[in-house]
Amino acid sequence: MKSSNVVVGSHLATRYLGMELKCPIVASAGPLAKEVDNIRRMEDVGMGAVVLHSLFEEQIELESLALDRGLSAGSESFHEAIQYFPDMGQYNIGPDAYLEHIRKAKAAVKIPVIASLNGATPGGWIHYAGLMEEAGADALELNLYFLPTDPETTGSQVESQCIKLVRDVVRGVKIPVAVKIGPYFSSIAHVARDFDEAGAAAIVLFNRFYQPDYDLQTMEVVPNLHLSTSAELPLRLHWTALLSGRIKADLAITGGVHTAIDILKSMMAGARVAMTTSALLKYGIDYVPKLLTDLDEWMTAHEYESIQQMQGSLNYLSVPDPAAYERANYMRVLSSYQVRHNGH
Repeated sequence: MKSSNVVVGSHLATRYLGMELKCPIVASAGPLAKEVDNIRRMEDVGMGAVVLHSLFEEQIELESLALDRGLSAGSESFHEAIQYFPDMGQYNIGPDAYLEHIRKAKAAVKIPVIASLNGATPGGWIHYAGLMEEAGADALELNLYFLPTDPETTGSQVESQCIKLVRDVVRGVKIPVAVKIGPYFSSIAHVARDFDEAGAAAIVLFNRFYQPDYDLQTMEVVPNLHLSTSAELPLRLHWTALLSGRIKADLAITGGVHTAIDILKSMMAGARVAMTTSALLKYGIDYVPKLLTDLDEWMTAHEYESIQQMQGSLNYLSVPDPAAYERANYMRVLSSYQVRHNGH
């Protein structure tokens, strides 16, 4: 039996992408958002917003190839081109069905619904960003997942390409655009500022780069996916704290958010929202009320009147010792570890 909607106190409210959210817990892009019933359930249990599963750049490219099939040199050339793409059935629905999914999700819930585009080249992104806006998406998250495997491609070229993509998409839509990036830019602070100046309304830290593994029985390279753990959170906290208050864009943390303590740390580092999928996959959507209860109890015990009161309270600009976020802390951390001998 479906339980009644969870009532979320106003003290847990936050503001993200120009929208008022009833709490800072947001479902990050993931498989649960493929089902409208799951999105309804997320709203019922008190979640602040949901990011839909991603529409992949490869799906847009694949649709373009299909539309151009009649104009191609021949069926064999089209078949050869199509083989460069993975089986889209292994990912999710195609572009047109994705737009319909946005419409259905918006009709089903009142919480913000954020569409997600996954890729790194202009392609059809600008066109589909506009279509997602027309379908009713409250905002758009660009998941910049790019692996530069060509030795001739420089880091500055990768950054310029990503920044241009963000600028073009922002100019093409009226809804706010968030940029989800990885931690492997040579200067995260610099590129974050560039995304900010390109018009990004939020920066999401960080997407996860999935690494392949080897099957030594079949001698094949195989996909390798593990759910995140709280151990992945410190990297996100570090860069959020360094960027908080130094750029205009909102900051969001994703990856490693599993407990109320993880959410509180994210807020204090300077994030407006803490996104999670792994925790929902592991414990179920009904895990959210426990997170909300734990948040409420911690805030009451420590006399915090609101989530917004704590946001950025431990960022680089606020802590008494900013060196904790810099190289000076490197030696301190290394010297603090005590080597144990004989198991003691």
